[in-house]
Amino acid sequence: MAGDKRMSRGGAVRVAAPAAETLLHDALYRLMTWLSPAYPVGAFSYSSGIEWAVEAGDIRDAETLRQWLEASLNVGTGMSDGIFFCHTHRAVARGDDAVLTDIAELATAFVPTRERYQETTTLGRAFLEVTCAAWPCPALDNLRQLSDGPVAYPIAVGTACAGHGIPLPSALHAFLAAVTSNWLSAGVRLIPLGHTDSQRLLKALEPTVAATAQRALSASLDDLGSATFRADIASAKHETQYTRLFRS
Repeated sequence: MAGDKRMSRGGAVRVAAPAAETLLHDALYRLMTWLSPAYPVGAFSYSSGIEWAVEAGDIRDAETLRQWLEASLNVGTGMSDGIFFCHTHRAVARGDDAVLTDIAELATAFVPTRERYQETTTLGRAFLEVTCAAWPCPALDNLRQLSDGPVAYPIAVGTACAGHGIPLPSALHAFLAAVTSNWLSAGVRLIPLGHTDSQRLLKALEPTVAATAQRALSASLDDLGSATFRADIASAKHETQYTRLFRS
């Protein structure tokens, strides 16, 4: 983005940085676009095992769905994907291709089940294809060259945000909010819940999303882990579930 050209005392032309307000608007526009349910990555077709949890009776109403999603954020997929997102963003920002490659490989190896692997890599591939076509940047091209295998969703989104200069804290918070909204959307359709109840639930989860983002920002890769064993079982059991609306 071009800034204002001004003359220095020595006569050389220097380019002033764009106004912070303009950068904020650009970042907000891109985050809202990339993480919108309308962005064509197909996130709506995945439930991350919630479909089986509803059939098994683990999730029955708004309260049990809230508890499930809080655990997924605090000590499950939400936290681990948040850590991967942060370390990807930082590696891209400093141009550390070796670290980025290691993180990308670790993220795909870290998923616990076949369906979760399919989910994160399918979303990652779709996000890369659409964003490279419509919102290209050197960081995305570099990621595609570095990775000769599937790319996990948080790696793809983290790279795009860093490549477009979107600050990490805002990008991470928006990413986790979008993931939570997608989980909630699956629960709303499966339980089912009314739209007003779903918005009350989304509001109730706001502090958990914020706390997860804050913890992920200060976490190292050694902090990766998961204690949501029932969610992992749900993801595995979903593979053989008799009737299914979702792909995971």
